[in-house]
This record gives sequence, structure tokens and C-alpha cells, in this order.
Amino acid sequence: MSKIAIGKTAILLASFTEEEMAFFQDSLKEVSYCLGKVGSMNMQKVISAVETAAKRHGLIHPNLYRETHALYHAIMEGMEGVTRGHLSIGEMSRTVGLRFAVVRGTPFTDEDEGEWIAVAFYGTIGAPVKGSEHETVGLGINHI
Repeated sequence: MSKIAIGKTAILLASFTEEEMAFFQDSLKEVSYCLGKVGSMNMQKVISAVETAAKRHGLIHPNLYRETHALYHAIMEGMEGVTRGHLSIGEMSRTVGLRFAVVRGTPFTDEDEGEWIAVAFYGTIGAPVKGSEHETVGLGINHI
């Protein structure tokens, strides 16, 4: 795989509309990624949605602990951005509606640095009242 900025790629993918995604589809042929959506007041549902998507698309091997562990830390780091450092949603009467992207790659020219995984979130967070939410974004990157 070529050297890509996995974080920037993840952020762009998470924030693309369907029309933008169709426009850039050809340039993503060599990128290992998956996309998804999740809305919840439960942090575990957000984590599970991302893990399930990454496993279904073959981005992480489900039986290798280090890969699941790396993904988990990237998710949690990304959610820190979404929640502005307060890793809770439902407990604080907040809800999220997020699109997410998971990108796996080798972002360094030195092959010994190995593979890394990035998780980006883009969407809304706010009180569980329609119209009371605002935009949010988060990015987490971890080595595998």
C-alpha cells in the first residue's frame, strides 16, 4: 500500500456527502477503509458500531487482540474529540449522530513503523432534543 495520510483521509471520508464520495471513489481504490453511521446516547453502541464495521470489512482480524486493541484506542481517542474530552454521552444527557470512517495503512516511509489505524467521526452532538445539537468532529490514530 502506498504512503497515505490516514488521518486526513479518515476525516475526509467521514465528512463526505454521498455525492462527494461518488466523485472521489476512483482515487480510493488503493485505500483500505470502511464507512458507517451511528446515533446513540450510549458510548458502547458507538464503539460496537465501529468495531463491527471494521471487522466486516476486513480492516482488522477479529481474532488478533492487538488489532482489536489498536482499533479500540483509536475509537476512544476520536470520541474524545467528539465529546470535547468528556468521554460520556448519555450520562450527561447528550446524544450523538455520527458518520465514521476507519482507515488502515502505512503512513510512514520507514517500513519498520508498520501499520496504523485511524478512526474519524463527523456529525452532531447535543441534548436529545431535535435542533439542540451542533457539529462535532474527532480523530483517533493508533499503531497496530
